[in-house]
Amino acid sequence: MEALWIAFFTGLTTGGLSCMAVQGGLITGSLAYQVEKDIARNGNSAKPRLVLPILLFLIAKLVAYTALGFLLGLLGSAFSLSPTAKGILQIAIAIFMLGNALRLLNVHPIFRYFSFEPPSFITRYIRRRSKKSTGGDMLTPLTLGAMTILIPCGITQAMMAVAISTGSAFSGAATMFAFILGTSPVFFALTYLATRLGSLTEKYFFRIVAVVLLILAFVGIDQGMNLLGSTWTLRSIPMSAMATFNGILHPGQSDNPPPATSSLKNDLQLTVSNNGYFPEKLYAPANQPLKLHLVSKDVTSCALDFTIPVYNVDVLLEETGEKVVELPPLKAGSKLHFSCSMGMYVGDIIAVSGE
Repeated sequence: MEALWIAFFTGLTTGGLSCMAVQGGLITGSLAYQVEKDIARNGNSAKPRLVLPILLFLIAKLVAYTALGFLLGLLGSAFSLSPTAKGILQIAIAIFMLGNALRLLNVHPIFRYFSFEPPSFITRYIRRRSKKSTGGDMLTPLTLGAMTILIPCGITQAMMAVAISTGSAFSGAATMFAFILGTSPVFFALTYLATRLGSLTEKYFFRIVAVVLLILAFVGIDQGMNLLGSTWTLRSIPMSAMATFNGILHPGQSDNPPPATSSLKNDLQLTVSNNGYFPEKLYAPANQPLKLHLVSKDVTSCALDFTIPVYNVDVLLEETGEKVVELPPLKAGSKLHFSCSMGMYVGDIIAVSGE
C-alpha cells in the first residue's frame, strides 16, 4: 500500500510537471484552436469551454495507463529483472530525463533527440480532428488522452519500470493508476492556465520543469548506481570527502569505528524498516562464510525487496518475519553493497581482518 502512495505523491509533485512538459501540447493545441473558434463565433466575451475536454482527456489517459500497467505487470511476471538490469534501466531513464531537461533549456540542438514524438500519421490525424471538432465533440480529447501512452515523459517511464518490477498484472495496473491519478490535478491546472494565458507562462514553465528534471535525473543516476552495487555514487562521494576531511582534522577518530575483532560474528542481523536498513554498516569477520538475518516488522516500503547486486541476490521479504541469506567469505577490507530494489535505501557489509 505504501508503494501506491509513493507512486501517487510522485505524480502529484513532479510527475504532473514532467507529463505536462511532454504531453501538454496534445491537448492545449486542440483547446487553443477551439478557443479561437469560440471567440470568432461569439466575440471576445465568449467563455471557452475547457473544463469538460480536459477532464475527458485525463480520464482517457488514466484508463489507458492503467491498462498499460496491467500489461507491464503481466510482462514482469513472465520474467524478473536482475538488480543489475534494474540499475541499467534506471540509469538509462535518468540519462533520458537529463537530456530532456537540457533540451528544454535549449543548451544544444543535439538534445532535441531526447523527446518522444508520436508517429507522423497520428500527428496529422490529431490536427484534422482538432480542426473539425465542434463544441460538442468529445471524441477528440478522449482520443488524445489515450494517445499519451505513445509519448511518456521520463518520470512516467520510471514508473513503468516499477510496474514491470512488481511482477504482477494487478500490482502493475494499481501502480500506474495511482501515479496517473496523482498527475491529474497538476496536469488539469497547468493545462487550463496554459490554454487561457497562452505563451505568457510557457518560457518560465519549461524552465521550472527543466530544473525539476535535472534534480530527478541525478537522483535516478544515484539510485541506478546503488542497484549496480557501486560504492561510488553521487551520494557517497561528498560523504567520503567529508570523512576524509574529518580524518585530517581529527586523526585517529572515526564517526563509526569498527568493533573489536573479538566481537565479530559471522551471523549478522539487519533490521528492515520502512525507512531503510539498520545499521547501514555491518562489520563481519573476513574469510568466513556469512549468514545475514533480515528481520522485518510491519514494513510496507520497497525495503522489503532486498538486493545484493554483486551476487545477484534479490529477496522479497514478508511484512513481518525473518529470512536468512547465506554469503560467501569476503576479503579483508572489502565492502559488500546492498540496497532495496529501487536503490533508495542502501548499506554495506565491511569485512574486517581478525589478525
